[in-house]
Amino acid sequence: MRGARVFVLGDVMLDEFLWGKVARISPEAPVPVVAVQRQSFHLGGAANVAGNLRALGGSAVLAGVVGSDTAAERLREALERAGVRAHLLVAPPGRPTTVKTRIVAQGQQVVRADHESTADIDDTLENGLLACLRRELPDCPALVISDYQKGVVTEGLLGRVLALARRLRVKVLVDPKLRHFSRYRRVFLVTPNQGEAEQATGLSLRDDAGLLAAGRRILSMLDCDAALITRGESGMSLFERGRRPLHIETAAREVFDVTGAGDSVIATMALALAAGARPSEAAVLANHAAGVVVGKLGTAEASAAEILAAFERGRAPMRTVRRRRA
Repeated sequence: MRGARVFVLGDVMLDEFLWGKVARISPEAPVPVVAVQRQSFHLGGAANVAGNLRALGGSAVLAGVVGSDTAAERLREALERAGVRAHLLVAPPGRPTTVKTRIVAQGQQVVRADHESTADIDDTLENGLLACLRRELPDCPALVISDYQKGVVTEGLLGRVLALARRLRVKVLVDPKLRHFSRYRRVFLVTPNQGEAEQATGLSLRDDAGLLAAGRRILSMLDCDAALITRGESGMSLFERGRRPLHIETAAREVFDVTGAGDSVIATMALALAAGARPSEAAVLANHAAGVVVGKLGTAEASAAEILAAFERGRAPMRTVRRRRA
């Protein structure tokens, strides 16, 4: 996977964390008072996917939209430190950079505040992003669409992007959102979590029969090659056309924070596929990446060394996977 190149298009964000302690309840309302001790900033959304690609040793090209503000400056600095080649178009005045502020006390998230615009970007920004894709995508075996419903992945842009990717035979992976689910037809792979899969299909995933039916329905609905349903403590399930479903037990030993776990999963999947791995191999790697990330506090990444160490601790892939009849 080292050096493999992946393009990331989507909603870039800045994740802000305020870390502190709670010693009392506010006299103004029944809420805790957090004495803030430090502040940190991290890549979020599509930017976090790109950061994960770099942490795994890959090469990442990122395209997105930011505002003209301090958050955008922090994002650019963080992306430069991470070694991500970023094309961040500046939106017209009034549209801020998306910032998610999380207040964490005694290791627990107390509250999150979002500063954002969810309106669709205009034609000028769409055309700018498409021009970037036309320049860079021919050298990228995989493309990640990181859709957080913040207005960048519009229906018009997505249609043109998917047509371009098909012409170039680039594998497209999408971390889907329910409101846009029908837009992802004919992509290579989608990575819904259990809740998203249930809402998209109208099926319950509480038992094996429901899980199998939901996987088959997603493949049919989207006419995609594969679907990886992430299921928290129940692991992951990979559905591929013409193959039995693959169920992978969770690799997580301790779960401290699930922030950014989905970004790590899709980044690992994309980089492995770009390097020539089969979807089943990529899914096993992504499962271990998620296990590493949820064991950390805050928005985090999984490095190649950490994933290798997870295998060496005894969770070999042959013991974590099983195929079932469809």
